[in-house]
Amino acid sequence: MLDQIKGLHHVTSMARDARQNNEFFTKRLGLRRVKKTVNFDAPDVYHLYYADEVGTPGSVMTYFPFPNIGKGRHGVGEVGTTIYSVPEGTLAYWEKRFADEGVAGLSRDESFGEKRLGFAGPDGDGFALVENKADTRTPWAKGDVPSDEAIRGFHSVSLRLKDGGATEELLKFMGYEEVDTSGSVKRLAVKNGNGANIVDIESLPGAAFADLGAGSVHHVAFAVENRAKQLEVRKALIDTGYQVTPVIDRDYFWAIYFRTPGGVLFEVATNEPGFDRDEDTAHLGEALKLPSQHQHLRPYLEQHLQKLEG
Repeated sequence: MLDQIKGLHHVTSMARDARQNNEFFTKRLGLRRVKKTVNFDAPDVYHLYYADEVGTPGSVMTYFPFPNIGKGRHGVGEVGTTIYSVPEGTLAYWEKRFADEGVAGLSRDESFGEKRLGFAGPDGDGFALVENKADTRTPWAKGDVPSDEAIRGFHSVSLRLKDGGATEELLKFMGYEEVDTSGSVKRLAVKNGNGANIVDIESLPGAAFADLGAGSVHHVAFAVENRAKQLEVRKALIDTGYQVTPVIDRDYFWAIYFRTPGGVLFEVATNEPGFDRDEDTAHLGEALKLPSQHQHLRPYLEQHLQKLEG
């Protein structure tokens, strides 16, 4: 069993409209946009990052807003719900806030003994807030949400799978342990993690497979401290039979990718070098940052990319 993985690093999803996406995460959720860059493989499309003040691993939601993308179809083989952690007693604040601002898909329930508020993103993305009194992470204090109610970071992700058994074994190999079961949902967690420690697996054998599109999670990334730890994980996965990409430089972290037995794309990302490698903390996410291979496109991109507030 591996011990290098410390929880979630980021979740990356697809969207249709960059301006709408930016407004939702910065205004509705009160997160900070910590990076405005482009998709390395499609540089005419933004890659937007929303997180706490500094982009701490375990708090980072990222988006590729493709202007003409079709709507995704939810099903098995995907991350069904991305769950954020909020302070105990704050769901009433969030429910009123979301209702006042027209956020769709509001629902209250309790999961694994935790109070939860479900809601939908602009493209039908599945989200929830969970009250977590044990979460001591520091929120983004200068956003549109007061610090006492603000999002602390990720709580968990919930995977929807036709058969969760093989993915459960993979997660256990990656250092996760089963901690609880509720109906068809099995909860796994990594000990001594970064606060975003939980992965839920929901088995839905009769459900149709998901189709990737706007509102879909593209991949979920797990955090390791540095490149040395990442290489250890990569070797172990390859030795176990997984097809893992070479290490890829994503400017703000190093990444490897592999497809899970249940169909979800996993990434293992380093905590280094971080989002302040090319702009100081006070001004994160303000300027358009381009990877070196796309710097020559700056005049075109600055003219053609949709203008964002903030």
